[in-house]
Amino acid sequence: MGPTAIGKSAVARQIKKNFSIIELLSVDSKSIYKGLDIGTDKPLQRDLQSNIYRLVNILKPQEIYSSADFYRDAVREIEDILKLGKIPLLVGGTMFYFKTLLNGFSDLPPSNSVIRNYIFNKICSGEKQKLFDILKKVDKISSERIHINDVQRVLRAVEIFFVSGGLSKSKLIKSIPNKLPYKIFQFGLVPFKKDILYTRIVKRFYYMLECGFEQEVRNLYKNKSLNISLPSINSIGYRQMWLYIQNKYSYQEMIDSTIKSTYQLVKRQLTWLNNWTDITLIPDNKIDILMKKIQNIVRYNLSK
Repeated sequence: MGPTAIGKSAVARQIKKNFSIIELLSVDSKSIYKGLDIGTDKPLQRDLQSNIYRLVNILKPQEIYSSADFYRDAVREIEDILKLGKIPLLVGGTMFYFKTLLNGFSDLPPSNSVIRNYIFNKICSGEKQKLFDILKKVDKISSERIHINDVQRVLRAVEIFFVSGGLSKSKLIKSIPNKLPYKIFQFGLVPFKKDILYTRIVKRFYYMLECGFEQEVRNLYKNKSLNISLPSINSIGYRQMWLYIQNKYSYQEMIDSTIKSTYQLVKRQLTWLNNWTDITLIPDNKIDILMKKIQNIVRYNLSK
């Protein structure tokens, strides 16, 4: 795991190339969506065609996908990989997905896109402040744990309150988690120098623009079933380009806002990693150390 633009995918591809027993599983809340390719820095199409990554391109962009959905899908894929006699390597930067997978999840009511859309677009008029104010009233504990800008999780917490008949997410979440019955090795790639990572983020986004990111979002914009409140579109880069297409941002404002939001995401991801337990943090200029540790894990598995 690691922050965006740290080079996780490149390292994962190299590990896969070196050790055929490895199978890759994506832990990314945006790569799950079809049509979100350039802006998510998704693995190349030739890699996807060879089934090198699992849990990529599994949903339409108008669909809702919760951490509980990820848990179920990831467990299914892990079990399938193990049945093949291989080792699953989970790669991504969606820390909440990793946390859910490691700690399990409560028996919460399933998500309902109709109810979610009604809450956000009708009750809250598409305004995240109104949505967050509701959360503070119905579930104060969750409002202290979830940032106002994390609209997907705020909306999910409010939805749970309505669907469960007045029970808050914070109360329901106390049920016993379902922990995975496997030996798990955790590695986190962290920047040797943050300035280098930030420079890489800027260069990467300009490269995305050169590769046709604007046209990708314009194609999504033509889809009448999509709107900016959906988790797929309300993600970094896509949201800003969507607002640019709507003439609510200038081109430069779109670029500046995307880069600033990516910086903020990296800071949150690094905070998660620094507070993580049972993890080996490896600077991104010491990839050889990670390779050796992976090699030892593979050798141990083959010797059993």
